[in-house]
Amino acid sequence: MRMRKKKWVRPFLENESEYLIQDLNSFSTDMPIYIEIGMGMGDFIVESAKLNPDIFYIGLEKEETCVARSIKKAQELELKNFKVIHFDAIGIKDIIPDNKIDLIYLHFSDPWPKKRNHKRRLTYMTYLKMYEDILKDKGIIVFKTDNESFFDDSLQYFDNSEFKLLEIDRNYYKEGEPMTAYQAKFVSEGKPIYYAKYVINKV
Repeated sequence: MRMRKKKWVRPFLENESEYLIQDLNSFSTDMPIYIEIGMGMGDFIVESAKLNPDIFYIGLEKEETCVARSIKKAQELELKNFKVIHFDAIGIKDIIPDNKIDLIYLHFSDPWPKKRNHKRRLTYMTYLKMYEDILKDKGIIVFKTDNESFFDDSLQYFDNSEFKLLEIDRNYYKEGEPMTAYQAKFVSEGKPIYYAKYVINKV
């Protein structure tokens, strides 16, 4: 998600110490850790943290305006189970140690439709290998997109990985479940949501 830069964002983030963290290398919690890679404005993950206080949610996002807006939403709710990392997913192994994460959300990430850019997709094999490392045994990936071609290609990427398919739905909707801004828009327009859920078995 590319955002127009706002003058207030940089000073806001420079002075933020409650929700903005650098990495998870020294982070500790007794709660399961769920991470959304490319959280956008944080609509889904902030609402999820509100509804599930027994789960710790981490939002990973490279666009600083999205990071700042998600933090503002968390501040309004006074969330205690939410942090944000301002970082690009390509370096995820540098900021998250192996066997740390219980669940990864990949929601409406850039489909990079041109073939020369497919390696940049967050479901591409190089990314799946990194997710395999940072997830715990029996760790889960939840993948949603509105792009059918991207979805079908991603199913092939997963088929060539160590992940095993648990659920698939080409017209996904779950009443009462938090939605990203994109998902809410697509649902209101009657567009299908493509959904798949995977597990990694390490033992």
